[in-house]
Amino acid sequence: MAMKGGKGYTIADIEALPEGERAELIDGEMFRMDAPTRTHQKLLIELAFAIKLYIRNKKGNCEVYPAPFAVYIKKDKRNYVEPDIIVICDEDRLEEKGCQGAPDWAIEVASPSSKKMDYERKVKLYREAGVREYWIVDAKEETVTVYDFEHGKEAARYAFHEPVKAGIFADLCLKISELIAG
Repeated sequence: MAMKGGKGYTIADIEALPEGERAELIDGEMFRMDAPTRTHQKLLIELAFAIKLYIRNKKGNCEVYPAPFAVYIKKDKRNYVEPDIIVICDEDRLEEKGCQGAPDWAIEVASPSSKKMDYERKVKLYREAGVREYWIVDAKEETVTVYDFEHGKEAARYAFHEPVKAGIFADLCLKISELIAG
């Protein structure tokens, strides 16, 4: 949900929010973040765990961070996001405060209040900023929409019961229905 005040917000405004309030900033426009639902959190934790386990088993160097984790996506004062899950393969982008620049992979778990943001604004932002891959996991529709920006592919949509191939890793395929079963 957009906050009043137009497009003049900066990261200083994000940092000045009261304790416990979270928002994102896209081109100077601030968007308040609602508390996630139980379904949202289950999807987030299961996906993050599966990705982290894959990286660990492959002895990879990429790092996985669930929200809230600061992403200074364009390294400017007008853009700040907290994707639900990010994967970063260049440790030089990481600092104690968060990620400076685009993560390699961003995943958003869509909710009714965030759909327009996830499917429109963030697709544009992530593409422009250099995110290699972006997934939107939609629990209500039981779909995963994959944007493989790195390879210039058209968006692809998968049902939860279908295997979804991660473009940034050679052999990672996830079936959301299997991750959330039980």
